[in-house]
Amino acid sequence: MKVDGPELDKCVANFVPLSPISFLKRADAFFGERTAVVHGARRFTYHELYARSRRLAHALTKAGIERGDTVAILAPNTPAMLEAHYAVPMIGAVLNPINIRLDPAAIAFCLEHGEAKIFLADREFHGTIAPALDLMGAKRPIVIDIADAETVDAPSFGGIEYERFIAAGEPDFIYPGPKDEWDAVCLLYTSGTTGNPKGVVFSHRGCYLGALANALTFKLDHESRYLWTLPMFHCSGWTYTWAVTAAGGTHVCLRRVEPQRIFELIAAERVTHMCGAPIVLNMLIHAPDAIKKPLPVRTKVATGGAAPPAIVIQRMEAMGFEVLHLYGTTESYGPSTYCAPYTEWNGFSEDERYRIMARQGIPVVLVEDMIVANPDTMQPVPRDGTTIGEIMLRGNTIMRGYLKNPAATEEAFSGDYYHSGDLAVWHADGYIEVKDRSKDIIISGGENISSLEVEEVLFRHPKVMEAAVVARPDEKWGETPCAFVTLRPDAGPVTAEEIIAYCRENMARYKIPKTIVFGPLPKTSTGKIQKFVLRDTAGKLE
Repeated sequence: MKVDGPELDKCVANFVPLSPISFLKRADAFFGERTAVVHGARRFTYHELYARSRRLAHALTKAGIERGDTVAILAPNTPAMLEAHYAVPMIGAVLNPINIRLDPAAIAFCLEHGEAKIFLADREFHGTIAPALDLMGAKRPIVIDIADAETVDAPSFGGIEYERFIAAGEPDFIYPGPKDEWDAVCLLYTSGTTGNPKGVVFSHRGCYLGALANALTFKLDHESRYLWTLPMFHCSGWTYTWAVTAAGGTHVCLRRVEPQRIFELIAAERVTHMCGAPIVLNMLIHAPDAIKKPLPVRTKVATGGAAPPAIVIQRMEAMGFEVLHLYGTTESYGPSTYCAPYTEWNGFSEDERYRIMARQGIPVVLVEDMIVANPDTMQPVPRDGTTIGEIMLRGNTIMRGYLKNPAATEEAFSGDYYHSGDLAVWHADGYIEVKDRSKDIIISGGENISSLEVEEVLFRHPKVMEAAVVARPDEKWGETPCAFVTLRPDAGPVTAEEIIAYCRENMARYKIPKTIVFGPLPKTSTGKIQKFVLRDTAGKLE
């Protein structure tokens, strides 16, 4: 007898489409009087956050937003950005969070490509948003101004103010939610290095599962106080916009990522969790001693987006933080692997412990499958910690695809895996270790050189604050490593010869940078170093 039959079909009682908006409904019901959002002097309970999100959802429907329409937002980590992550999906519409550091042409592209009908725009960024709207002409969407105590005097976009807009909505609005858990919930544009960015489409199902995976991995609960040092526009804040709410924790908003403000909020709000790229950690490490404050609790910091050098993890932990290393991409809803720590590692030497903590680790619980494989043959590489392959993922927390770009979607899903473009080795214990982006590997005289390995050594130099290594064309070797270095503010005079001599003492001869360039490094808004800019610079050096 088979255990099946029409009486066992799905029904309303046993099947509900998975959607992250359900986390807010639950938080309202069971954590309603607890603080949901902190933003300066403002405090919202979960009752208030739920009511405000429903007001926004209702106001959007009254403004003509229907199921499947796109609502764009360009704002920092403020309550409006968080509310939009619930209100827009509540009515089956699609939220498009836009990078706050894009230039006017790129902003206009996102708005046009995503066909935004309404644009929630923070006044702080009037200097780029206004010209972007001018570029769009008659195609411009309806614009809603976002302002708070810090930006109330900034120029308006000429229309409707956010608080007045949501006041027109009903706090008990009965929202429809998704028809299907596969419905689109967010549209996130990747940071394009050449040409236009690609629009990554997230589903309700993927966001729900990704948020739960992150809450479990980062050990969030109802006592957690999460500081928003990671941009909410970046992979929807790695899905922590929903994960913190799923746990019933508190969102501590932060308009600008400034070391002094971060230390103040950690102390004042007893922050338990925060996320950020290695550049954010480096900012805290090198902040003046005068602004550093003792941690009231051992704050957990999840870092990713770029591979953190082991020395950065080591220095953060020396300050009292607990660091968790994550890895992922926009296409995989943010974090897909984590370096799960073992207590046995405490018995290792300090250098060895931090070296293995800098690996990218194992899949989070809701990634169905991960391999490091040859992208041409799709054969997994040996788990020898040496053979390089591409990281590939499969599971429910992989994007639906790229908007209006079927060719790129097909290429990304070749061989029934998502191809990350990141090169890694696979260790015997199952942990992966990223060696480079496929486009960043340096091939010198037939030898593959990992730019990350060279950067790891450079970061350990006592006078170096940041470093990035790219290929520079060479007549004899084809390519040689070229290092771009930012010195610590108190470093004093340092010569290229001094840096090269240090490298000579700490790495194989063929990996030593032949060229050292001093100065600030170009970065994206999420802290990633723009190596394509550095490659172009290296190619023009005399």
